[in-house]
Amino acid sequence: MLRTEIGPGLTERELDAVEERFGFTFSADHRVFLGAGLPRGSSRWPDWRDGAAEDLEGRLAWPVEGVLFDVEHNGFWHHAWPPRPAGTSEALRVARTELESVPRLVPVYGHRYLPGTAGEHGHPVLSVWQTDIILYGNDLADYVHHEFTGRGATLLARSTVDFWSYFVEGGPGIDVTAPTPFSPYATSAQDAVDCIRMLALERLIGRRHHPEQLVEAALTALVLDVESESLPLLAGLSRSEHEQADALFDQVLTELDVPQGLPTDTTDTTGLRWEAARWELVRWWLRLIVNGSLAPGAGGDLITYEGWAALARPRSLRPLVDRTDAHNDPPTNRRADREPLADAIVEEARRMLAGPWPPRG
Repeated sequence: MLRTEIGPGLTERELDAVEERFGFTFSADHRVFLGAGLPRGSSRWPDWRDGAAEDLEGRLAWPVEGVLFDVEHNGFWHHAWPPRPAGTSEALRVARTELESVPRLVPVYGHRYLPGTAGEHGHPVLSVWQTDIILYGNDLADYVHHEFTGRGATLLARSTVDFWSYFVEGGPGIDVTAPTPFSPYATSAQDAVDCIRMLALERLIGRRHHPEQLVEAALTALVLDVESESLPLLAGLSRSEHEQADALFDQVLTELDVPQGLPTDTTDTTGLRWEAARWELVRWWLRLIVNGSLAPGAGGDLITYEGWAALARPRSLRPLVDRTDAHNDPPTNRRADREPLADAIVEEARRMLAGPWPPRG
C-alpha cells in the first residue's frame, strides 16, 4: 500500500529513545503505525531508526521555520502574539520565542505532519508548507488511504491542536475543501461564465464557497456584459448580506442555464465522485496555473488532492504530482530554491493542456 520497502517496526524502547533524543512525543496512533513497520527506501519517509540526526532535526524544525520564513518575507504575524516590532530581526526574535511554546508537529511523510501528543490519537494529518497549512486526512488511517491508494476522502475533521488550527480554520493557509484560491482573470463574457460554471462544479464535488468569491464572480460577469437578472443582486451584496450569496448564485446558474451543462455522472462504487466534473476542474486549474491566476504550488496541491487522488491516481497526472511534491519538499525555504520548481509545474501544466483531454492513463 505504501509503495516503498517496509522494515521491522520500531520497538517501544526505540520509540522512547527517539522521543528522548529529539525532545518530542509521538501520538498514540503514530506509535502504533511505526511499531507495525518502518517505511524506508524513500527519502520522503523519515527514518527514525538509522536516519541522520541532521535530517530528522530538519524535518522536525520545518513547520516552525516555515512560519518564521513568512514572518520575515511575507509579513505574517499571529494575532495572539505581542505587537510586531518594527525591525525584522526583532520581529523574528519575538516570533521564535512565541513559537517555542507551540505544540510540536511530527513528520509522517514528506511535508505531511501529525501533532505529537503523548497518549492521544485521532488527530487529523496536516500538510504543512510555511503558513499554507491544510487538512490532508481525517486521521492517520484516513490519510494513508488517501495518499497511497487514491481513495477519495471527504474531510470532516477539524484541527485539534492549538496554534496550528489557526491556519487551517481561519488563518492564511487554504483548506483543500474550499474553492480555488485564484485571482480574477476573465477578459470576456465567456471567460466570466466559465468561471461561474467552475465554481458550480466545485460545489458539485463538495467544495465550499466563500461568499466573497461568488460576489466577485458576479461582479466580473456584470462588468463584462453577461446578462442575468440576478447578477446585479449578487454582485451588489454587502458583507452583512453575504448569507444571501448561495441562493442568488443558484438563481444566476439557472438564468445562465449552467445546470444543463453540468456532468450527471453519479455512479460511485470505488470512492470516485463526479469523475467528469473533476476532469473539467483539473483542466481549469491547469489553465489558471499557466496564465498566472493560481500559484503553481497551490494549484498542484489541488490537482493532487481533487484530481490525482480522487480519480484513482491516473498515470497521466503523475508527472504534475511529482513536480508538485518536489516543489513542496525542498531542503530549504529560500525563495530562489522554489522558483525553478514552480516553473516546472507551470511547464508541465502547459504540456498537459496541449494534449488530448481528458489525458489517457
